[in-house]
Amino acid sequence: MREPARAVEGEPAGVVADPDQVALRPRDVRFDWSQLPMHWVPGDPFTTHLLNVLHLLLPEGERWFVQVFTQALPLIKDERLAEDVRGFIGQEAIHAESHEGVLEHFAAHGLDPEPYVGQVRWLFRKALGDRDFTGRRNADRRREEWLIERAAGVAAIEHFTAFLGDLILNMPKLDTAKIDPVMLDLLRWHGAEEVEHRAVAFDLYQHLDGRYWRRVRQMLVVAPGMAAMWFQGVRFLMANDPTGRRRPRLRDAIQARRRYGLPGLWRVFWLVVPYLRPSYHPSEHGSTSQAVAYLASSPAAVAADQRAGR
Repeated sequence: MREPARAVEGEPAGVVADPDQVALRPRDVRFDWSQLPMHWVPGDPFTTHLLNVLHLLLPEGERWFVQVFTQALPLIKDERLAEDVRGFIGQEAIHAESHEGVLEHFAAHGLDPEPYVGQVRWLFRKALGDRDFTGRRNADRRREEWLIERAAGVAAIEHFTAFLGDLILNMPKLDTAKIDPVMLDLLRWHGAEEVEHRAVAFDLYQHLDGRYWRRVRQMLVVAPGMAAMWFQGVRFLMANDPTGRRRPRLRDAIQARRRYGLPGLWRVFWLVVPYLRPSYHPSEHGSTSQAVAYLASSPAAVAADQRAGR
């Protein structure tokens, strides 16, 4: 659920750092990729493809989030949480479609993402999809337990997407690197919404079940799984780059960290530690106010609000 407001240090009582009432809503953003270069981080294929993995993973993953949370809605007994979950569903559905547009652009310019995306599709639609418990003992209970298990998995994944969202909002070096402005807006719009709804998946799992060891088990599966898929995605993109086949190198990762402030692998894995605390809550990290401020200035989000008459 939404985090409590926090006082701003040094400000009078009543001034808060983060709003305590944020109505989550989807924004019908649209992006024009007609001018997007293959290497939208100029002269840096590695960093371009390191971030391009998002476009390979997210459409299928976020459609899976929508499916799981839609099935969970009837089990929610708290109307405020149900409202947040509906907002989360709407936002994730648009995220999936927005990243799908980038894949279509790549395919049209000679980089066919299907071999890798097909594996991602199998993971979310088959391995992690609905299961037929018909005819089994306690079929309804088994079906509900499988739903809750997947909700715990979404909470673990959202822990990382919230970190990535906060990261992309706080990387000023990207603004001076002459990165394609449309792509940068996509990443920051998406990142801001991830920060905005960062607690919803966790709160849903706590509401449905809340067992500590189940969410820990899911995190211990999700963290190495995401790392492996990301590494595989970078290798795939660089090996199939139509401008020239390449292999990712350690020095490329070191340069990306120095140039843009991208995190190293150990920093990403260190994110698991706070999640393992029994008292952990996602509201401890990230700024809702910062996310809302970016969404109020994002070219794509502003245009979406104008189309909606807001």
